[in-house]
Amino acid sequence: MTHPFPKTLLDWYDSHARDLPWRIGPGGDVRPDPYRVWLSEIMLQQTTVATVKAYFERFTSRWPTVQALAAAPRDEVLAEWAGLGYYARARNLHACAQVIVTDHDGAFPRTEAELRTLPGVGLYTAAAIASIAFDEAATVVDGNIERVMARLHAVTDPLPGAKKRLYTLAADATPQHRPGDYAQAVMDFGATICTPRNPSCGQCPVSDLCQARVQGIAATLPRKTPKKAKPTRLGTCYLARRADGAILLTTRPDKGLLGGMAELPGTDWAIEAPAPAPPLAADWRAMGEVRHTFTHFHLVLTVLRADLPVDTRADRGRWTPASSMDGEALPTLMRKALECGLGPGRLI
Repeated sequence: MTHPFPKTLLDWYDSHARDLPWRIGPGGDVRPDPYRVWLSEIMLQQTTVATVKAYFERFTSRWPTVQALAAAPRDEVLAEWAGLGYYARARNLHACAQVIVTDHDGAFPRTEAELRTLPGVGLYTAAAIASIAFDEAATVVDGNIERVMARLHAVTDPLPGAKKRLYTLAADATPQHRPGDYAQAVMDFGATICTPRNPSCGQCPVSDLCQARVQGIAATLPRKTPKKAKPTRLGTCYLARRADGAILLTTRPDKGLLGGMAELPGTDWAIEAPAPAPPLAADWRAMGEVRHTFTHFHLVLTVLRADLPVDTRADRGRWTPASSMDGEALPTLMRKALECGLGPGRLI
């Protein structure tokens, strides 16, 4: 017997779909642009819809096609991405655009299997693009969908151990008819009704089908294995500023955390305070600390500043004019460090 959940949810979606800049609403014959679907899905990884909207609109205004993005200098793409975090996504985004142009004649592959061969496109992203852009009945599973499946079927096993079962349940529910709309319907439902905290069970269109609601445990699902406490690492960065306003910047290696991004020169980040590593001999003075949290650790970064003559040379890095700072691919951490060293609102 076919489960009534997909049809009920699609009926709800037809009236309650969110209006998003990358989306084609339900009920029409026009397919979404795969470039816009792909770009939005990459941006939305571990980032909220509210944050992504402005970035998406800037990206698509500046690079309206995959060909335009592929032709853009990578440093400009990284600079436009700055503030979104998880910067490997931006590097893979640019690499993927180039692969699509050079290896696929500028056309996105149409199947989940082919999409997974692209840089930065994993199981979820490939399924989302195949489903939304090409209406393939691919199994799309993100955090929202895991939560909905856990509650619908009262799955009490904790994550991440329950992921395989939740994927199977999601696959069983995926319809052959309108699979792209269905995928977006479950995402919207999880984001607006079946929310992580205080789900709106009174407004839920599928409450009669929800086993967790019947058992009175909906708000407790999905359960999660407790995470280990994050360690704290320490480091120092050096804000060298010349009399003409130029600031000394370096570029991080492509591989690793914040790969390819611009930064103030500094020490490694370690559990024990690392040895000083100034880029030049100067009268360095402490300006304060910046605290930032990454996926696997907290960071406490001490900011030291030196004011220097115009003709100062450094052992490493490049002097960047104040007028060029906006074009630099500076991650949020480094913008915090600059504000700490220069004062709020004085990045330039």
